Amino acid sequence: MNRRALLGAAATAAPATMLAAPALAQSAPEIRWRLTSSFPRNLDILFGAPEHIARRVAALTDNRFQIRVFPAGEIVGGLQALDAVQAGTVECAHSASYYYVGKDPAFAFFTAMPFGLNTRMFNAWYKHGGGAALAADLFAGYNTVVVPAGDTGAQMGGWFRKEVKTLAELQGLKFRVAGFAGQVFAKLGAVPTQVAASDIYPSLERGTLDAVEFVGPYDDEKLGFARVAPNYYFPGFFEPGARLHFMANKTAWDALPAAYKAAIETACAEADLDMTARYDAGNPQALRRLIAAGAQLRPWSREILAGAWKATHELYDETSAKNERFKTIWESYRRFRDDEYAWFRVAENSFDNFAFTAAQTVR
Repeated sequence: MNRRALLGAAATAAPATMLAAPALAQSAPEIRWRLTSSFPRNLDILFGAPEHIARRVAALTDNRFQIRVFPAGEIVGGLQALDAVQAGTVECAHSASYYYVGKDPAFAFFTAMPFGLNTRMFNAWYKHGGGAALAADLFAGYNTVVVPAGDTGAQMGGWFRKEVKTLAELQGLKFRVAGFAGQVFAKLGAVPTQVAASDIYPSLERGTLDAVEFVGPYDDEKLGFARVAPNYYFPGFFEPGARLHFMANKTAWDALPAAYKAAIETACAEADLDMTARYDAGNPQALRRLIAAGAQLRPWSREILAGAWKATHELYDETSAKNERFKTIWESYRRFRDDEYAWFRVAENSFDNFAFTAAQTVR
């Protein structure tokens, strides 16, 4: 091609090049969001999930979409995250929906239910059993869009100043416990209260609380509960898994380009898997350290577990009679849970019962 032809081609291409830049800017605008976490910075797995999301969203959008992450208390308190998102005080949050059962008990389904779905079962129900649509419908009433963004896996049953062997010993016990579990323990005679993570230890140390639960060994070691309440109960029958969510103000979400929404969803999916993996990796060593330091590992008595099962299902029926949304979700959740329990009993529990015991006794 001669010089004249090259110049002509360049002149022809120039308008297209000039048009491309503003078109690109329009489809990939620079956006800045603020995220409030329900957790303090020192709980590095819980607080680390939204930090991971923010980093990945920035990387996936060539740094054009930035999310700044704030710990609980810097913008709003840990238990006010949903309110802040709903009102547009912040564009997004990372929180546990069961903190908001006071608004609607149905919020508990999307974090943890006593004697409910474990982490894998919840994933199956949420993605392939109708759970996602039920969650979207619930949160839409609060001007919020949610994306799953972390699961702790099975939790522990809590730290108690004194041993608790019978239902009678639960009477009047002041217990920090979150979500629907508080209502179960109230039915058993305890006095439940919900306290944000950063306030739990001071309340326990002052004697405002007789017992606390949070997550499991990795976090509980950091929070120092064993120093005041050395009796560590298991299993966490009220949290067989605990799901967290990225919560976005619906107006802000709807204004995002499709590629930015996809970036959030991708980053949340990564954070979701990583949180469970980090807890599964960190809990065994933390439990060993806690026991070495004097924590007393204790199983719930059969009497307490049986009483809790009965109280839990009575409460589900009572709440369903008063709350149509709760009833609708519970019917979906229960059917799925019962099928999963039957399957896991055959495929998982039979293996676990033998292999976990054999690993300690057979060499």
